[in-house]
Amino acid sequence: MDSFLTFINQQKLDLSSRRTLLTISGGVDSIVMAHLFHSAGFPTGFAHCNFGLRGEESILDEMLVRDLAAHYNSPVFVKHFDVKIFAKENSISTQMAARDLRYPWFEEVRQENSYDWIATAHHANDALETTLLNLVRGTGIAGLHGIASQNRFLIRPLLFATKEEILDYALKNELIWREDRSNASLDYKRNIVRKKIVPVLKEMNPSLENTFLITSERVRAADLLLSEFMENWHEKSVKKVGEKLHISIRSLLLETEPVYRLWYILNRYGFGYTQVISIIKSLNSISGKVFHSDSHVLLKDREDLIVKPINKEESNTQIFISEPKGNFTFNDDYLNFSEEINEQNFQIEKRKDRTYLDKQKLLFPLKIRQWLPGDSFCPFGMNGKRKKVSDILIDLKLNIYQKQKIHVLVNGDGEIIWVIGIRSDERFKITDETEIIVKVEWVENLK
Repeated sequence: MDSFLTFINQQKLDLSSRRTLLTISGGVDSIVMAHLFHSAGFPTGFAHCNFGLRGEESILDEMLVRDLAAHYNSPVFVKHFDVKIFAKENSISTQMAARDLRYPWFEEVRQENSYDWIATAHHANDALETTLLNLVRGTGIAGLHGIASQNRFLIRPLLFATKEEILDYALKNELIWREDRSNASLDYKRNIVRKKIVPVLKEMNPSLENTFLITSERVRAADLLLSEFMENWHEKSVKKVGEKLHISIRSLLLETEPVYRLWYILNRYGFGYTQVISIIKSLNSISGKVFHSDSHVLLKDREDLIVKPINKEESNTQIFISEPKGNFTFNDDYLNFSEEINEQNFQIEKRKDRTYLDKQKLLFPLKIRQWLPGDSFCPFGMNGKRKKVSDILIDLKLNIYQKQKIHVLVNGDGEIIWVIGIRSDERFKITDETEIIVKVEWVENLK
């Protein structure tokens, strides 16, 4: 009890005046946690998940939890889940399904019943096993922390204790608990670590769990300091431009450990460490190489790595214009059409965001669409000579993201009138014979 209260004070958890929802399975760990809270006089409620995986044993687990809650005069909340169906529908393991089901329900109970904390009975051995599993899986520094004693509303008040200490406490206090036979099965990776690996390590260091707790705190502190350093570097080397992220290639190449620096930025966008190694190797190659995560795409441009979300809703939607007036939206940009009579003093403004067309040369409906490979037109000023749109874009040294935004205004006969914002076609220009001028203005969304 003294060690428990000392740990609670060290973690600065106010459990005497704030209510805690204890997650009670019926196993020895959660039964000891319930006894400690009850003995300390902390206000509690019980939450129990019945996954129905062990038939009659699952029913007996629930009965034990209900009886204990009544004995301690604590409210009890019980939920039955069909975990096998959930696992099958989501193509995940039974263990993962149980986790995905229970934690949202715990939070739901906490909010609906005004509890301040959710407490789980994870202990020092759990933290050690989690770190060893993460080490095998190949996680980063964060995976070597073990298990945090607090994560927002979730607390783990038994992290100070080893499994051996918990069993000793339960026996001395003559507590009743239930054993889950699956804890002895070597079908689960955690059990292999617990039964096969940890005993060998404990032969080398009998105080393994206590040593690990100290080491995990040092790793956590080092990771925090590293994160602070990396955030400072992030501010100098990375800039946000609308929805895109620009990462300076020069900054990466001049610094030590460019792979880790880039991974620190990109892992939050779904890029893996080995993928980041490939990106770093591409930095001295020509521009244009593209890398994908599930949610983002990265372009190796001339000076920057440019990251942007994958917009799965982007399409080659065609916008039809039946008359030369009004606004017509495409990809959040829009074209504004207006007419005016050609007069001798009419002045053409030479701007990339607008073009002036001879109405008599237009065949309605006009169309706005994305440019396509093979598109060609007669650029203004080239005396009717045709040129591919792709060559124009190459001449302008546009990157792949910029090219994806390019749209064209197309005449009713299929000829391109204007590569919007870039170049208009010679054949549609106004002349002295033009009677009505169609003014088209492009208003760009700069995100």
